[in-house]
Amino acid sequence: MKRLLLIASFVFGTLGTVAAQQTSPVWPGCEDSEDVKACFNQKLSQHVKENYEYPQNDAGEYVRGKVTIKFEVDEKGKVNVLNIEGNEPLVNEAAKKMIKKMPKMEPGKLQGEVDAREFTVSYKF
Repeated sequence: MKRLLLIASFVFGTLGTVAAQQTSPVWPGCEDSEDVKACFNQKLSQHVKENYEYPQNDAGEYVRGKVTIKFEVDEKGKVNVLNIEGNEPLVNEAAKKMIKKMPKMEPGKLQGEVDAREFTVSYKF
């Protein structure tokens, strides 16, 4: 029983250490934030509100739809669109343009080394 408790303590202690050594990408303006992840999410929401442009069809009507966007912040802090899924091609393209307008950021780190981080977000436009 003591052995099992010791093993469990080691495993959970190690997981906590790894999580503590992982940092998120830092959006410009979030450098001094106490909670970089929360600041990142707030800046992303603001970016979507300010940069998404509703597409129009041939009749001039705004096209709406749901999209799931997968993007990464690479080792150099550049944002790359990996995949966009949705039923409306015009909405997909507008979402792609919006993500491409995201600023370069400080990349995330894992155990002190920069690494790419992937994000998946869904929106109803």
